Amino acid sequence: MAHHHPHHPSRRRLLAGALGLGALGALAPLRTARAADFKALVCIFLYGGNDGMNMVVPMDATRYADYARVRAGLALPQGSLGRLGTSDYGLHPALSALNPLFAAGRLALQFNVGPLYAPLTKAQYRADAGKTVLTPPSLFSHSDQQVLWESASTDAQSRTGWGGRSAAALNLSSPVISVGGNGHFGLSELTAPLVLPGPGDSFGAAGLSSSDITWRPNALKQDAIKALTEQTSDTDLANAFQKQQRDAFALSEQLGPLIKRKPGEAGSNAAVDAAFAPLIANGNVTTGIGKQLYQAAKLMDVRATVGGNRQIYFAQLGGFDTHGEQIAGDALSGTHAALLKQLGDALACFQAALTALGLAESVTTFTQSDFGRTFKPNNSNGTDHAWGNHHLVLGGAVKGGFYGKYPMLALGGPDDVGVDSWEQHGRWIPTTSVDQYAATLLGWMGASPGQLDSVLPNLANFGSARSVGFL
Repeated sequence: MAHHHPHHPSRRRLLAGALGLGALGALAPLRTARAADFKALVCIFLYGGNDGMNMVVPMDATRYADYARVRAGLALPQGSLGRLGTSDYGLHPALSALNPLFAAGRLALQFNVGPLYAPLTKAQYRADAGKTVLTPPSLFSHSDQQVLWESASTDAQSRTGWGGRSAAALNLSSPVISVGGNGHFGLSELTAPLVLPGPGDSFGAAGLSSSDITWRPNALKQDAIKALTEQTSDTDLANAFQKQQRDAFALSEQLGPLIKRKPGEAGSNAAVDAAFAPLIANGNVTTGIGKQLYQAAKLMDVRATVGGNRQIYFAQLGGFDTHGEQIAGDALSGTHAALLKQLGDALACFQAALTALGLAESVTTFTQSDFGRTFKPNNSNGTDHAWGNHHLVLGGAVKGGFYGKYPMLALGGPDDVGVDSWEQHGRWIPTTSVDQYAATLLGWMGASPGQLDSVLPNLANFGSARSVGFL
C-alpha cells in the first residue's frame, strides 16, 4: 500500500522570503530583559508520527510481558531501558541523555494524548463511526493529523496554528519564532511565523541579506521593495502584508549577524557553545535538530533584542514514518533509535545551555507529532498510523513525573479502536486532548481562562479538567 508523505515544513522555506520573515511587531529596545520576567515555549514537532510505544516502555513484569508479546521483534530488551527514577517506566536507550533530567524532576511524560473534540469512550467511538464531531476527521492521515495537532482543533480546515493564535491572543511582541521551517503551528489570522535559517546561513528580507545588496541590481531591487511597502493600501490584508515586509527589513538588519554566527566565531556565547560541545565538530553543529535548538538558545540569550518577555518557538525533526525496518539488526539500532538519539542529545544540550544562561526555569520544551503508531507491528518490521501518543515535556518549571493515563496493553481492549480481529492493532483512543496539553503549557505562560478558551475552542468540552498539571 502506498503511503502519502506530506511535504515537511523545511521544504517550504522558499515562502520565508515573501512571508515568513516579517511577522514582527514593535521591535523591542536592545536591552536584556531580566530572566525572572521571561518565559518561552519551545515546540518540537516530530514529523511522520513518532512511535511513542517504544519511546517509553512499562517495566513491571506484567505489562512488560504484554508489551514484549505483542511487539515481538520490535520489543526493546528490558535490560536496555533507562528506568525513570524508581518508577515502572523506562526510556528508549537512545534517549539516555534525558534520564538525568528526569532524576532532577525536570522531565514529564504525558501519556496517550491526541486530538479530541470531547472526552471519548470506546463505545461512543464505535457508535459514532465518524458521523458527528465526536470523531476527529481523517484519523490516521499524516497531513490531516499534523494540522489537527498544530492547530489544536478537530477542524481539518483550520487555517491557523495554536502557536500563532496564542501569540496573537497574548499580544506577544514577536510572532512564533521558527527555527524549523514554515510550519502550520505558527500561523495566525494576519501573521506568518518568523522563519530563521541555521547557523552559518545568511538571513534577509525578500531573500536579500546584507552581503547580497553589495551588488547594485540587488540594492535597486531592495529599494524598490522598500518603496512598495511604504505605500498604504485600501485593504487590511495588503496593509498587513506590507507591515510584515517592513518588519522583515528591520529585523534582518538587527538579527542577521547573530543568526549567521557559528560556534566559536567572534561574538558567539561561550556558555552556549560549551553546552552544545557534544554536538559540535569543525565549528558546526552536527545535527539538524541540534542546529535549530542552538539558534533558539542564541536568540534567548539576547531575548530583548528579539522582542518581549514572552516568546514561542517552533523546531522540528522529520523521518518518523517508520512503516518498515524501524529497527535494524537489533532493537537498539535502526531508523527510530537514530532519530531518538538526535532528539535526546539535542534536548540535553539545549537544557544545559539554558541552565548556563540562567533561563532553565524560564523555558519549557515539549514535543508534538502527527499521531502515535500501532502497538502491534506490521509485516515489514515497522509500525502503522495510529492515534493517541506519548510526549515529552521538559524544563526547570516542569513538575517531573507521569501524566495522563497509560493505555491498557490489550489488542481489542478498552483503549484500542478495534473490535474485530482484523482491526485489533492497538490504535489508542486518547485519554488526554491536545487542548488540555496546550492549555497546561499556555496557562504557565500566563494565558487567562478567557484567552485559553479563545485559542483552544474545544477546551470547554473537557469541563474542569483544563490543565494536565505538569507545570
